[in-house]
Amino acid sequence: MPIGNARLQGVSTSLDTNGIRDQFPGLTPGWHYLDTAATAQKPQAVIDATLAAMGRDYATVHRGVYARSADMTLAYEAARRRIAAFIGAKDDQIAFVRGATEAINLVAYSHPKKGRVLLSTLEHHSNIVPWQLAGWQVDVCPLTADGCIDLDAAEKLLTRGHNMVAFAHVSNVLGSPLDVARAAELAHKVGAELLIDGCQAVPRLPVDVAALGCDYYVFSGHKLYGPTGIGVLWSDKLDALPPWQGGGSMIDRVTFERTTYAPAPTRFEAGTPAIVEALGLAAAVDYVETIGIDAIHAHECALVTSLRDQLARRNSITLYGPENSAGIVSFSMAGVHPHDIGTILDESGVAIRAGHHCAQPLMDHLGVPATARASFGLYSNDDDVAALIDGLARVERIFG
Repeated sequence: MPIGNARLQGVSTSLDTNGIRDQFPGLTPGWHYLDTAATAQKPQAVIDATLAAMGRDYATVHRGVYARSADMTLAYEAARRRIAAFIGAKDDQIAFVRGATEAINLVAYSHPKKGRVLLSTLEHHSNIVPWQLAGWQVDVCPLTADGCIDLDAAEKLLTRGHNMVAFAHVSNVLGSPLDVARAAELAHKVGAELLIDGCQAVPRLPVDVAALGCDYYVFSGHKLYGPTGIGVLWSDKLDALPPWQGGGSMIDRVTFERTTYAPAPTRFEAGTPAIVEALGLAAAVDYVETIGIDAIHAHECALVTSLRDQLARRNSITLYGPENSAGIVSFSMAGVHPHDIGTILDESGVAIRAGHHCAQPLMDHLGVPATARASFGLYSNDDDVAALIDGLARVERIFG
């Protein structure tokens, strides 16, 4: 699949961000939100769907014989179908979990063939620590000079002893896009499976899990303009995984001597599920598809290009990541800690992320304790870029 700025050909690079921003109550006038990679602001359509599910329409699912419970069950399973379709999946191939972190933990702990896993230097902690805790042996793939996962190196590192490869589709720090299809080919060549962390990709890139060829794909709802507390684990191999949490709903028959379990994906949804959150995430998918994922990606790429070009002109700034980073720009300023950058920018009404971004091994690789990170959403615009540049000029004056 084409990745990065190559997707811009023939696609408009502008959105009506003024009209869009009016639909996001959290985007108050004069505030420039550039931390969407951490969590996206919510459109009114998602807020309305969540409120309706929590209030007027609320009931439990899968248990009640009364009409409202039956209606909510239908709505909940319709949400599953809607979200599955968004990534080119079948509805029985996705399990609702609390987030991408829980999805990775589920695979790491439940996988019947725990062994060696190949990660990369740029992975989020949630794609490192679960494998360690679950007892996998971790190998690390290096990065290219511009901060992408080095798949040529991965090909040399992979052996028949590897059971799993787990890579980010888009880096949460560098915005580096991954050629997932090639990564899948390399993993499968040695008999390994491929898990993809899609948290940063799903909100801004077209995702078709069948075309990508991976074995597991995970993402969180709150980065896709949906609620917190819900995420998705996709796999066409869910039936091969045993349950990892026990409780109500995930069972077939329980006795004190023996319990049998429901088929996938129900066996992975122990207890009362995130009903409200599932309906809110389905509304977020509807919202994103109304705008168009290609238009969103093109819009964010144009903003990334503009910001990188302007930052590159400042001698005090060091840029990280590739030119075709997807929606994310990380940088540092000579002599200024990123936390000071973030604090001064906040005084100017500009919100960025400053820190290690839950990627300490990557910070070690870059040779810095932290970076400043600006990340875009479908509501971001040129005014946000201008406010950031003006704010950085103020930082330079204060520390100059």
